[in-house]
Amino acid sequence: MDTTLTDEQLVQRIRESPTDDVRAFEALVDRYEGRVLTNCRFLSGSAADAPDLAQEVFVKVFFGLARFEGRSSLRTWLERIKSNHCINYVKKKRPTYLDVDAPEMQGAEQLHADAEAEDVLEAEDEGRRIRRVLDQMSDSLRVPLLLRDMDGFTYDEIADQLGIGLSAVKMRIKRGREQFRRLYAELDQAAVGLGGIAQ
Repeated sequence: MDTTLTDEQLVQRIRESPTDDVRAFEALVDRYEGRVLTNCRFLSGSAADAPDLAQEVFVKVFFGLARFEGRSSLRTWLERIKSNHCINYVKKKRPTYLDVDAPEMQGAEQLHADAEAEDVLEAEDEGRRIRRVLDQMSDSLRVPLLLRDMDGFTYDEIADQLGIGLSAVKMRIKRGREQFRRLYAELDQAAVGLGGIAQ
C-alpha cells in the first residue's frame, strides 16, 4: 500500500475496496496503531488491557468508516473514538473515578513515588519515567490531563466526553499537571539520593 497517501485518500481506498480486500484498512492501522496503543495504555492505566482496547478501537473505526463524513480529520475522529472507548473502560472498571468527592479532589490523598531502590538505580529513559509517573496518578486527574495534553482536546470537548462541568475539567487538568510535576520531581530526587548512597 502506498504510504504517501493522505488520510483522506486512504479512507477513499478503503471505501472503494472490495469487502474481502482489507489492505487499505491495514495501512490505516499501521499508520495509527502505535499512537492508539500508547494512548490506550495511558488513558486506561493498564498495560495489560491496552492491546485489547486498541484492537477494539480499530474494530469500531472499521465499522464506523461508512458513517465518517470528513467534517473533522480522520485522526481527530479516530482519537475521539479511542478516548470515548478508554473512558468507558475506566468508568466500568472504577465507576467512582469521576466523583468530585474523591479523596484526590479534596487534596486528602498524597501520592508518593514508591520506587524500589533497584528500579531507581537502573537507567531509565524519559518514556519509562513518564510511564511510571502516569501509572501513579489517579484516573480522575490522569484522564483529563492526557485528553488535553496528549490528544489536544479543548476543555469544552473534555467536559462533554467526561460528563462533568467545565470548571471541574480545568481544575482537574491543573491539579493533574501539578501532580505530574511533583511525582516526576520525587522520582528524580529518589534517583539522585540513591545514586549518592551507592557511590
